Amino acid sequence: MMTENRLKIGSALLLLVLGIGGAGAIIALRPQVITQTPKADVPEVTVIQVEPQTITLSVHSQGIVTPRNEIDLVPEVAGKVIYLHADFVAGGFFKRDELLVTIDPRDYDVAIAEVQAQIAEAKRFVAMEEAQADQAHNEWKALGDGEPSALAMREPQLAEARAKLKSAEANLALAKVKRSRCELRAPFTGRLQSKTIGLGQFIQPGDKIARIFSTDVAEIRLPLSTEQMSFLDLPLGSTRKGPSVSLSAQFAGTLHSWEGRIVRTEGSLDESTGVLYAVAEVAEPYRQKNNRPPLLANLFVQAEIAGKAVDNIFELPLVAMNASQEVLLVDKQQKLHIQRVEVLRTESDRILIKAGLKAGDRLITSGIDVPIEGMTVTIAEDKTAKDSAAQ
Repeated sequence: MMTENRLKIGSALLLLVLGIGGAGAIIALRPQVITQTPKADVPEVTVIQVEPQTITLSVHSQGIVTPRNEIDLVPEVAGKVIYLHADFVAGGFFKRDELLVTIDPRDYDVAIAEVQAQIAEAKRFVAMEEAQADQAHNEWKALGDGEPSALAMREPQLAEARAKLKSAEANLALAKVKRSRCELRAPFTGRLQSKTIGLGQFIQPGDKIARIFSTDVAEIRLPLSTEQMSFLDLPLGSTRKGPSVSLSAQFAGTLHSWEGRIVRTEGSLDESTGVLYAVAEVAEPYRQKNNRPPLLANLFVQAEIAGKAVDNIFELPLVAMNASQEVLLVDKQQKLHIQRVEVLRTESDRILIKAGLKAGDRLITSGIDVPIEGMTVTIAEDKTAKDSAAQ
């Protein structure tokens, strides 16, 4: 029994020794682990080098074309229409002082003749009163005594006769004016927009018989914000002409352009929108050139107004600045720096910077997702140059 127990203990001790020996061998023969510091990836970026420029700041606006003059053609006398201009139709053209409408003048010719007869009669009465006044003066000198009265000298009668003559002459002038109003002439070179009468129609004073507008100059009211006004040299409070304007519009599927100029600004800001209207003029808007259509009234146009020239402005692409008005710069040691800039204006395809940059700055345009001040970067162009040199 004792021998058996000793064998069990000996076996257990042998197994323990073998286990400890095997574990030591495993530990001794295990591969060595080499500890390395993780290597950070250096981001590769693309940059542009910025330089200050002198930039002309244009301002964009829009408006509707209107004639400079647009009026209703209204008669001042009554009568039957006996003549209409050959182009007295919607869209017809006419020149200044051309006869547009003639009203039957016969009633007014008769009125002139009647007043002329009244003048002749009034002149006869004046002559009779003058003769009687002379006779009264002579008789008083021969027979009178003391100071004669005005009635005795027929002074009131003579004054009445002369007044009646002046009244008759004034009536003649009025009759001639009414006769002249039988002919309605064009007050300007223009075009007929619409008409409401026909040949042979009887019209009354005050009837609107047509709507006409001038064609020598077209006007466009262009709304401008107070910010936009700072970029323009506008004739505020003066009569001098302002900057040039390029107008464009789609017509019959083609984009056409016209040149004009700002001629004035309106007297006050619009109370509902806070904008100031500048008025642009285009001379001879109906003159066709190089298959360009006329600048028709009520056409909606886009306007580009030439602005001021500003020095020391940096032009950047839209991707170069974030929403906080910050840009990313790279110094000579390839370190990244976050720089805040002052924006002059943001346009549809570029950003104009007026402060915060200097000539020669290298500005990152892509390659950085999370910028960290002072981080090291690799410029794509520099890496390409190194790779080429190594080859």
